[in-house]
Amino acid sequence: MIRFNSDYTEGAHPKILRRLIETNEAQTDGYGADEYCERARKLIRDACADPSVDVHFLAGGTQTNLTLITAALRPHQSVLSADSGHIFSHETGAIEAAGHKCETLPTESGKIRAADIAAKLESHRRDEAFEHSVQPKLIYLSQPTEYGTLYSLSELTQIRKICDQYGLILYVDGARLSYALTSSRNDIDLATLTRLADAFYIGGTKAGLLFGEALILRNPLLTPDFRYIQKQRGGLLAKGRLLGVQFEALFSDRLFFEIGAHANAAADRIRTRLKEMGVRFLVDSPTNQLFPIFPDRMIAELRKNFAVSYIQRVNETESCIRICTHGGTKNADADALLSAIETLL
Repeated sequence: MIRFNSDYTEGAHPKILRRLIETNEAQTDGYGADEYCERARKLIRDACADPSVDVHFLAGGTQTNLTLITAALRPHQSVLSADSGHIFSHETGAIEAAGHKCETLPTESGKIRAADIAAKLESHRRDEAFEHSVQPKLIYLSQPTEYGTLYSLSELTQIRKICDQYGLILYVDGARLSYALTSSRNDIDLATLTRLADAFYIGGTKAGLLFGEALILRNPLLTPDFRYIQKQRGGLLAKGRLLGVQFEALFSDRLFFEIGAHANAAADRIRTRLKEMGVRFLVDSPTNQLFPIFPDRMIAELRKNFAVSYIQRVNETESCIRICTHGGTKNADADALLSAIETLL
């Protein structure tokens, strides 16, 4: 079975594993108060072009989202998300279980629009009984989105303006940020994202690490007592140095960007050939997630040898699947997938 169903089906990039082995017998303080974490924070701050940002390491994406949103919101406040947003559709109600409602906005190719955010806030303000409803306070975006699409600099800037106008917190889920930043259609860099977002995280689990996410806090209002909340939510890892070691290696010699570029190149290779075969796509995704549409009978045959994710039915006879590449995708595996698709078509 060759797997294209996600970007974390393998262990870790060889450089990450090598560094973990090299540092295995070192003795350090726990909970991220070690020299590896501190060096990783320095590298990340340099990449963000902002020495003032606060950097915290957590084990996984759901944990990171839950901890940040818990720290950012008061009990009566809610999150605004795309209806396809990970916190709304794939985190088992984690945010609601912590006491905060997730409210959804309409999307276009997985993206929410500044105008819809403003309309939601105006509707809340005009309601004569506004205090009887939860107060929207935090905007949750993913870059790239769950459909692999990208927010442009213009779109993010417009959303930032709305956040400033209405006093909202802008938080960006960067589980697949390496693939966004290295896409040929991307027009923002890490420094720009740092400037526009109040908080975001740099995904490591889906970018070559065994596990780990780096949460960046730019807004100083989010930093007081954050480690208390991180501990309370189970996010303060005793062997925190394992996160620091991995992120130090990831941000040395541009490995983070190398991994993203490799995955995007593999996706481009598959995308180009599929288009040559006349395959249609549910969305025009420029990153490592592809959403081709195939006959149902063909998908059943394809899944006998290739792991791909079923996304949704398109019509009576066709459905959309997801093909996902990653930093370790081999050309031979991509060619085998393409050959099988061509034969089945």
